This record gives sequence, structure tokens and C-alpha cells, in this order.
Amino acid sequence: MNKIFQFGENVEGYNIPVLNERELRAAAGILFLMMYTSIMVVIFQNNYLVLKYAIVIFLSDFVIRVFVNPRFSPTLIVGRMIVRNQVPEYVGAPQKKFAWMIGVTMSATMFVLIGILNFDNLITTLLCHTCLIFLFFEAAFGICIGCKIYARVYREKAQYCPGEVCEIHERHEIQKTSGWQKLVVVGSLVYMIMMGFLVGQWLS
Repeated sequence: MNKIFQFGENVEGYNIPVLNERELRAAAGILFLMMYTSIMVVIFQNNYLVLKYAIVIFLSDFVIRVFVNPRFSPTLIVGRMIVRNQVPEYVGAPQKKFAWMIGVTMSATMFVLIGILNFDNLITTLLCHTCLIFLFFEAAFGICIGCKIYARVYREKAQYCPGEVCEIHERHEIQKTSGWQKLVVVGSLVYMIMMGFLVGQWLS
């Protein structure tokens, strides 16, 4: 019974339960793709059915993670299979549980507002886009926004964060960004905005 209802894995050398960050990011990518696609269907076809299915899947997956065991989460199982040949990167389970509780709260709210009450307003839009932002940051950058909130709420430092970001250390030379590099980014943004404006003018 304890093996079924538990959160995180006990790994030698770690004093708290941990999870494999690589499969978490893979699962976040899967959920992001699902939610993004369903939102695009709403925007371009005004069809909410796909989004409602996506919300049910999202909510069910997170409920299994938090209240049963992450090992039985369908997206985490698929994520584990995808990254099975990669060396695990262990992260602390407590902060992940807190982050996923936020996911449960947001997806449950979306289920009630969109799935049951058929609401389409600013609140539902903000919820959907917030979920996308959380998932994208996890999948693309390995940044768990919910975990950062955990550290502020509980006033304690999270343990075993991806890339050792919880630990205070000096950046390596390869991690530093020069003024010229920042200027390139700003210039690129200006160029893209100008090109978008010119193309828009040309098409109109």
C-alpha cells in the first residue's frame, strides 16, 4: 500500500524523496502541446470540445500525481519512456508537490468554469495562458515557477533544484552575457517588430 500511495522516490545519497527532472520536463512538454493545440482550436474554429477534453486529461493527470503517486501519471510514464536513455537528474519532491497542487487548483477551476459552466471570459483566458506559461517554462527552460513560489510561501530553501539553482554559486564564464549579446537580442526584437508591421501594411 505504501508503495502505491507515495510521493517521490527514495534514492541513495538524497535525504528527501526525489523525482527525475528529465521525465518531468518531457511530461510538461506533452501537456503544453496538448493545451496549446486545444486553445488554437478555440481561437481559429471557436470549438471548445477539444479544450474541454484537454482540461479533463490535465486535471486527471495532476490528481493522480498529487493524491496517488507520480509513477502512475500517464504523461510522466510516457515522459519516462521518452528519456529512458538519459542519465536521471534528481530534484526534490516536496517543492514539486506544491507546484502540482497549484496545477490541480488551476485545472479544477478551468474544469468548472469551462467544462461545466461554459464560461468564456477574462478569468478563463488568464487561467489557460497561465497554465501554458507554467508548462512552457518547465519544458523549455527547466524552470519550475511553482517551486519558486514554494520557497517564498514556506520560507525555506528548496532542495535539489534543476541545475543546482538552489545553491549559491558564481556563474561560469560561459554563462555570462555580454553587453553586445544583449544588444543583439534587442536589435532582433526591433527587427521582428518592424518586419511584422511592414508585412501587415503590405497585406492590407
